[in-house]
Amino acid sequence: MESCSVLEVDINGEESIFLSKQIICKYSGTLRKLLGKSSPCSSGNLKVIFNDFPGGAESFELLSRFCYNNGECTVMPSNVVMLHCAAKFMEVTKVLVQTEKCLEEIRYWAWPEVLVGLKQCQELETSSEADSLAVKLMDALVEKLCLAIEASPSSAACSPSPDSSLFRFSCDSKSTESFKNSSSRITWWFDEVLVLSPALVATFLKVMVLRKFDNVTITRFLFYYQKVKFCSVSSSNEKREILETTIDTLYVLDRSCVPYKSLFGVLRLALGLNISKSVMNKLELMIGQQLEQATLDNLLVPSPMKSSHLYYVNLVLRFTKAFLDGAKRGSQLKKVARLIDQYIAEVAPDPCLKPSKFLSLLTLVPDSARESHEDIYRAIDMYLEAHAGLTSSERLNLIRTISYEKLSTESRAHVSRNAKFQGVETLDQEQKQLILRVEKVETSGDNEKLKEHIEGIQWRVMELERACLKMQTQMEVIKKRTKSSSRGNNRSLPKLCS
Repeated sequence: MESCSVLEVDINGEESIFLSKQIICKYSGTLRKLLGKSSPCSSGNLKVIFNDFPGGAESFELLSRFCYNNGECTVMPSNVVMLHCAAKFMEVTKVLVQTEKCLEEIRYWAWPEVLVGLKQCQELETSSEADSLAVKLMDALVEKLCLAIEASPSSAACSPSPDSSLFRFSCDSKSTESFKNSSSRITWWFDEVLVLSPALVATFLKVMVLRKFDNVTITRFLFYYQKVKFCSVSSSNEKREILETTIDTLYVLDRSCVPYKSLFGVLRLALGLNISKSVMNKLELMIGQQLEQATLDNLLVPSPMKSSHLYYVNLVLRFTKAFLDGAKRGSQLKKVARLIDQYIAEVAPDPCLKPSKFLSLLTLVPDSARESHEDIYRAIDMYLEAHAGLTSSERLNLIRTISYEKLSTESRAHVSRNAKFQGVETLDQEQKQLILRVEKVETSGDNEKLKEHIEGIQWRVMELERACLKMQTQMEVIKKRTKSSSRGNNRSLPKLCS
C-alpha cells in the first residue's frame, strides 16, 4: 500500500486512527466529500480532524470494522445507537439501512437492552440524532412499565398512600434502604432509571405523564429520585436542575396524588437553591391552592437571608392569594382564615415587621370568613406593644380592621382599659384633632348592661370618626384638584369634623 493512501483520522482529540483511504472512502460519503479534491499521491499521509464525532473513538472504530469487513456487521440493541449516530455522521448508507431496521423493533427489546440504548444516548450529547433516538427508546421503556403494572394489578394495591413516611426528605442510608425493601414489588425499576442523566429523566417523566401513567407511582419515583440524587451530587446547579424537574412534574400531576406535607419539604430545598421564578411560582400555587391542609408550623418559614423579618411573610401572602384565586368558600375558607389569624399572632411580636406588611396580613382574608375578631385584637395588641414608635395614622389603620361586633364582652371591656388603643392622634396642617379616645367607664356590678351600652356607643363614635377622617382626606384631594383647574375661584370647601 502506498503511503499516500494512508489516512490519519483524529477523533475529538482522544485518539488518532490510521486507515486505508480507499477502503474507508468506499463506504463513507462524508470522507469522499472531504478528500475528493486531494491529489492522488500527496507527499506524506492525509489527515482529517473530527472535533465533534458522536461517541468518540469507540464508535468510530465500530464503524471502521464494518468498512474493513466488506460492508458486513452485526447490528444489535447493544451497539445500534452508537452505530446509527456514527453512520449518520459519516454518511455510511449501508449501515444506516441496518440500524434503522433494528430500531424499528425497539418495542420487542428487553428492558435491559432499552436501558443500554438510553445510556448510549446520553453519552452522545453532541449528536442531534441521539435526541430523537432517546425519545423512541423512552417511549418503549414506559410502555414496558405500563404492561408490567397491568400484568400485576395486585402490586398496585400494596402501594402506600402519598402521605406515607416513604416520602420523607432524608439522606439517611438506613431510611433509603428501608424505602427500597418496603416498596420493591412495585418500584423495582426506580434504581435502574436513576442511572440516566437529569435531562433524560425529565424526558422519561414527560412520557410517563403523556401516557397517563399512575400518578401515585410517578410521585413516589420523583421524591425517591430527588432524595437519592441529592445524596450523590454536590453541585448546587445539579441539585437545582433535579429539583426543578421534580417540581415541574409534580405540577402537572393530580393534586390528590401528591403528598401535601412533602411540598413544604420541597419548598425549603427550593428556597436554599434559588430555583427559577417560574418553577417557584408553580410550587407556590400547588401549596396555596390547598392551603386549608396546612398547619401553622408549615407556614413559619424563616425569612430569606437578605430580609430582616423573622418569617417569610411575603410567601404566606402569595400562598393565600393563590388560595383565594381558587374561589374556595365555606368551611375551607373559614379554616384558612383561622390559620392566617394564628400566623398573624405568631409574627406580630417581630420588631422588624413593617406596619404596611402587618396590615396586609390583617386584611388578607375577607372579613366574612372570620366569625370572631378575638385573635385579631390580641395580635394587634402585641404588635403595638412591640412597635411603640408607630405614628397615629399607622396605629389607626391597624385598629380600624377590628370589628366591634365580633369582639367578646370581655375584649370590649379590655379595649376600654387598653392604653395602646387610647389617645390615637393625627396631626393635620390646619389642626390637631383627636381621632380616637375610649374613656374608662367606672360602673358597679349592677350596671354591666349600661357599661356594655356605653362601650358600644363609644366604639361606634370611633368608627364614625374614622369615616370622617377618610372623607376629609378625600375632600382635601378634591379641593386641590379644584384649585388647579380653576385658579380664579376662591370658594372654600367646608371643613368636616371640626
